[in-house]
Amino acid sequence: MSDENDGDSATAEAVRVLRTPATIRARCAAITAAVAAGHSAHFTLERARLAETAQRVAQLTRERYPDLRIPYHSRWRHFEAGGVDRKGELDARLAGRSQVAVARSRIDLTLVSVLLDAGAGPQWRYEETLPGAPPRTYTRSEGLAVASFRAFMAGRFSSQPGDPYRVDAAALLALNARALADVFQVGEHNPLLGLAGRVDLMRRLGEALRAQPQAFTAAGQPGHLFDALTHHRHAPRLNHHQPTPSTHQHHVSAARVLGALLEAFSAIWPSGQQLNGVAVGDVWPHEHAGGTGASAGRVPFHKLSQWLAYSLLEPFEWAGVTVTQLDDLTGLPEYRNGGLLLDAGVIVPRDPQFAARPRPPSDPWVIEWRALTVALLDELAPLVRQALGVSAEALPLARILEGGTWAAGRQIAAERRPGGLPPVVIDSDGTVF
Repeated sequence: MSDENDGDSATAEAVRVLRTPATIRARCAAITAAVAAGHSAHFTLERARLAETAQRVAQLTRERYPDLRIPYHSRWRHFEAGGVDRKGELDARLAGRSQVAVARSRIDLTLVSVLLDAGAGPQWRYEETLPGAPPRTYTRSEGLAVASFRAFMAGRFSSQPGDPYRVDAAALLALNARALADVFQVGEHNPLLGLAGRVDLMRRLGEALRAQPQAFTAAGQPGHLFDALTHHRHAPRLNHHQPTPSTHQHHVSAARVLGALLEAFSAIWPSGQQLNGVAVGDVWPHEHAGGTGASAGRVPFHKLSQWLAYSLLEPFEWAGVTVTQLDDLTGLPEYRNGGLLLDAGVIVPRDPQFAARPRPPSDPWVIEWRALTVALLDELAPLVRQALGVSAEALPLARILEGGTWAAGRQIAAERRPGGLPPVVIDSDGTVF
């Protein structure tokens, strides 16, 4: 019996380790060191090009934000697409509610929109029609954001017609492919990559919310994450073995936000990656990942979970909560940040035909590329700050990504390929990229 308990304890500790941003950084740095030492079959590095890349990022940041008042890299930037004040529209509908209730609704919207945000493909479009204005068409991340915002405002993620501006488990579990296709205006001539994967992810989310009533209430509303993380009076708890403090906490660390998301939702990711039977999500094997114990040889990324954590910074801050230690979170290893480093010649594939075929997220080439992206973004950040003449406190990574590297990845892709396609085609199921 003790051996079994010891095994469970070791697994739990390994899973905990894999959920920390410090482990993401350490494992990505180990892989990057191996590549730099010539031990990679896939890549070499040209770090000399980092300075030139930093200048590109700095110049674009100044063009986009001349006063250097740079917001966070967040889903809320996509909700601003077309110069439309969609946050103001939501706030008007929530007028009269308590600050906590408004925070819950904003978190509900953020969570479901981020989880629906993966590669859309080059053909997909979303048309938004607003009163008194001609229709506007959006693509890619902006289109997915606008589509999910409109679905939220229409109550598509709520099972209660009298309370449309929320997300709950019953509504998510009732979603099917036809309903989600309607949300995204998918048709024969408007295909969306990974639609089935998104439907499955919404259902998994609904199941996870329903299975944790102590955290998300009997209705299964993700916005109650606010209560759990700020210790609001009578808050539900992510860990029901701990008592709930009766006071409101006005500070929460970024790593705690990520940890809570991973604790609550790691089981929803259909990556197939497991550790002794425990689903670990966006975590992959790599021979140079290093580490000790049961988690050794695995590199975590948690890209969508970190994107969600970044996107929750503002809903918490708007509710009067300060999110601290922002730079504990890492850069996001996806096709814009990673594409910037490929297109700029910092990451150099050994195979000149590397883009000849689509690659799944489990491809060792992709795993290594993503690890390099995380580590090299950390090396790029101080160079960007130096070029802009600002401190790390004034320009945390969350703002560099926005200013920034993601936009520069899109910019350089547009310079190099028709339609701004990324340099690598990922065979996405809609749940990793």
